[in-house]
Amino acid sequence: MHTDRLAQQLSAVVGPAHVLSDPALRASYETDFTGRYRGRARLVVRPAGTAQVAEVLRRCHAARVPVVAQGGNTGLVGGSVPTPDGGEVVLSLRRLDGVGAVDPAVGQVTVGAGVVLSELQSRVAAHGLRFGVDLAARDSATLGGMIATNAGGERVVRYGTTRANVAGLEAVLADGTVLDRLAGLPKDNTGYDLTGLLVGSEGTLAVVTRARLRLVPWLPRRVTALVGLDSPAAALDLVARLRPLDSLELAEFFTAEGLALVLRTSGLPAPFRTAYPVYLLVECAGRRDPAEELAEVLDAVEPGRTAVALADADRRRLAAYRERHTESINAAGIPLKLDVTVPVAELPGFVADLPGVLAGRGAAVSLRACRRGEPARQPVGGGGGGRGGGHRRGAGTGGGGGREHQRRARGGAGQGPLSAPEPVGGGDRGDAVGEGGAGSGGAAQPRCGAAPVTHPSAGAPPHERVAD
Repeated sequence: MHTDRLAQQLSAVVGPAHVLSDPALRASYETDFTGRYRGRARLVVRPAGTAQVAEVLRRCHAARVPVVAQGGNTGLVGGSVPTPDGGEVVLSLRRLDGVGAVDPAVGQVTVGAGVVLSELQSRVAAHGLRFGVDLAARDSATLGGMIATNAGGERVVRYGTTRANVAGLEAVLADGTVLDRLAGLPKDNTGYDLTGLLVGSEGTLAVVTRARLRLVPWLPRRVTALVGLDSPAAALDLVARLRPLDSLELAEFFTAEGLALVLRTSGLPAPFRTAYPVYLLVECAGRRDPAEELAEVLDAVEPGRTAVALADADRRRLAAYRERHTESINAAGIPLKLDVTVPVAELPGFVADLPGVLAGRGAAVSLRACRRGEPARQPVGGGGGGRGGGHRRGAGTGGGGGREHQRRARGGAGQGPLSAPEPVGGGDRGDAVGEGGAGSGGAAQPRCGAAPVTHPSAGAPPHERVAD
C-alpha cells in the first residue's frame, strides 16, 4: 500500500497497479534509450485514457509536482526521463493504445498517443493505406512522441513531416483542461490552428492523448537502390537529378565511417567490393513499376557503384545499412545525440569541417543528415542532402552525465512541463507532447506541473546490379 499521499490520490484515479513506486518497477522508465540519461522518479503513473490523464495532471498541478510524459522512451536526448532529484512523476502513455476505425472515404484514422507506429501501419494496411511518416524505430516509437517532436522520418521527401500528416489532436493542459480538435476537417478557419501549434511543441504546451491522422495510399510497386559516391556534394547532385521523379519516396545518405561501424557490429556483408566515402539510399514507389525511371537517372553513375533491389527481402537488406546505425552506435558506447540543421547547400562544407570541430571529443561520431521534404541521413564523417538537418552522435564519451544538455533539450531545467527527445532510429526521432519513441520517434512528452502551461544475414545479398 502506498504511503505517499499523492500516490494514494493517483491510485484512486488509475488503480493501484498502475502507480509504481518500487525502484525495481520504475527502473525502465528512468533510463533513456542511449543509457546516457538516468533519473529518479517519485512515481510512475500509467493512465488508460484521456479522462485519467486529465485527472492525474489536475492532481499533480494542485500538488505543484512536475510531470514528465513518456511514450516508448526511445528518445536520444534525455527528454523522456525524470531528473535525478526524485521529485517528478513520470506519466507513461503506453496504455493509450486504441486504434479507431479507418475512414477510407477521407483516408483518416484516430489513434491513441501510445500506439506504436508499426502497429498503426499493420492496422491500416488492410485498407490499402499507410501512415506517411516512417522511422527505423517503428517497432517502438509511439505516435504521441512523433507528434510532439514533429518527426520527419525516412519518407519526408514525399509525405512531409509529421505535422503534414496530422489532421487533428486531443490534448490535456497541465491543469487538466482537455482540448478537443479531433474533427479532422480539411478546412477549418475557426480561430487558431491549435493542432499545428501542438505538433512539434515538445511537451511545453500540453500532453497529446489522441490524434486524427491523415493516411496515404499504399504504393505496391517499389524499387530500392544503394549508390556509392565520392562526396556529399556528389550525393546532393544525384538527389537534385532524382527529385523530378514522381515516384521518389526516400533519399538518405550515410558515410563510410558509419557503414564500417554497422558492418562491424551487425555482421552484415559489405554492399560493394570497394568502399566509398558516401552512400545514398534511394527508394521509389508507384502503382506502376518505377524501376525504369530510376535506372535512367542512375545510368549516369559509374559502373559498379549501384546496387538495386526489387524483392521485399532484398530491399530490406539494403535499407538495413542505414537503419542499423542507431543500434550500432549504441553498441560502440554511450552516445551523445544532438540535432544540427544547416542550409542544404552548406551541408558538404559542414560535413568537411565537423571532424575538426569534434576532434578529441568522442570515440565514434555519427552524423545523419536529413532534409526536409527531401532526403538524407547520415553517420559521420559525412553529410547529408535533404532538408539540411543532421543527427550527430558521439559514442564512447562516458556514461550517465550530461544533465545540462538534457535540460537545454527540454527547454529549461525544472520549470515545470518540458521535454523533448527525438524519434530516431532511422529517422528524426521524437517524443514529448504525446509520447516518445526510440531514437526515432516516441520517447518523451511534456513536463507539466508548476504552472498552468509549464509545463541481416551472412553472404552477399542478391541485389540486381544496375551497372556493373
